[in-house]
Amino acid sequence: MYDVNNPAHPTEIVGRAALANQDDVRDAIEAAHRAFPAWSAMSYAERAERLTAAAAPLAADETRLQELIHLFTREHGKILRESAIEFSRFGDRFAWPVAQAARLAEDEKLSGPPRDTIITRQPRGVASQIVPWNWPISLLGVKAPPALMTGNTVVIKLAEQSPLAPMQLLKMLADGLPPGVINVIASPPSEIGDEMISNPLVRKISFTGSINAGKHIMKVAADTLKAITLELGGNDAALVFDDAELDEEAIRRFVNGSFMTAGQICMAVKRIYVHRSRYDEFVEKFSQEVDRIVVGDGTDPSVTMGPLNNERQLKVVQSLIEDSRQSGATVKELGQVADETTYREGYFQRPVVITDCDPNSRIVQEEQFGPVVPILPFDTDDEAIQRANDTEFGLCSSVWTADRDRAVSMARRLEAGYTYINGHGPMAQDHRGPFGGMKQSGIGRVLGFEGMNEFMEPHSISAPPGWLF
Repeated sequence: MYDVNNPAHPTEIVGRAALANQDDVRDAIEAAHRAFPAWSAMSYAERAERLTAAAAPLAADETRLQELIHLFTREHGKILRESAIEFSRFGDRFAWPVAQAARLAEDEKLSGPPRDTIITRQPRGVASQIVPWNWPISLLGVKAPPALMTGNTVVIKLAEQSPLAPMQLLKMLADGLPPGVINVIASPPSEIGDEMISNPLVRKISFTGSINAGKHIMKVAADTLKAITLELGGNDAALVFDDAELDEEAIRRFVNGSFMTAGQICMAVKRIYVHRSRYDEFVEKFSQEVDRIVVGDGTDPSVTMGPLNNERQLKVVQSLIEDSRQSGATVKELGQVADETTYREGYFQRPVVITDCDPNSRIVQEEQFGPVVPILPFDTDDEAIQRANDTEFGLCSSVWTADRDRAVSMARRLEAGYTYINGHGPMAQDHRGPFGGMKQSGIGRVLGFEGMNEFMEPHSISAPPGWLF
């Protein structure tokens, strides 16, 4: 067992969690393997019914839900409203795959000649699912429901930084399903080694996390040719064109897309490029809205941004801020502090806006994963696209313009797996569409029907012409 601490009050122990080792991982994988034949043999309609019944207790118990939301805020740091959004997002992402039972059951039929062929799908088997600390409940909704609905069994590794509420949520689901269908552990990678990705009983790996960890997973998974989905880092560019609407509501959307969860979101705005004719206006309006952010303990209803989740990430962000100062950029720490004592003791960083920075500086080229964003000018559409694409990342991007045709045209030129128009981030997401990255931002997709296909193998069944149909 180990202590889980509150990042707003690091000396406060929120709870204790079991620390898994390699034997625990093997036991979980073997349990999932034993459960797979019966679970996969069910029809899609039967699995949909079982999953709906398993999720019902959480939706029916509002008191319990609020307890979990409060617990999650204390162990993670994010504000209560964002914790509530995570649970709501899990519910939405749970319901959508379950509603696809009829579509999943439809086979494609090809009449001969040369052959009569049925193209169907079958589940892969045991799926290892590795969830990061920043949005764990929302990302559980990305991974577990489509895997389970398509007939796989799962072994889920939660990040050790914030496992308590996610573990209890998963226990409620597991209690309503056959033993072994859902298995959960919490542990740092050093405790479990590569067991979750090297074990021969594992057929599918779904990972969300850093580029370096993703590369390691690819290498280990290659030995047994496992199917992998990797959703890795992002350095999302937002392009503000000369005709963009910059009213109060638009600026609020922009700030929310940049600083939600203290910027600790893979799809958050990480770089802002603004047409030079609107640059000063945008910087002023954006900075004014950022300055309204109230930083503090996420359980305080007046607080609009909590701490970073852990000390290590705080140091990364502060290093990037200091590097920007040293390089001559203009660094503005904005926002209000709810309580100075709490701020000094916790893993807090006021929101930062950086201007006058070199396009090749670290703050522009690296993923900061924190409450800091650089703003740079551009002169032409081509320049904006070139700068946005000049990165090893390719997760998300956004286009801000009043012209619909221009928005779509610019979006098509961006090297990203997902592009938002006049919005950015979780609140602009459509969970029915596939999500994932290009370049070093990942391989494969989650969400949408494409995300469900990641957990299935095509299966062709053919016979002589005129024999099947």
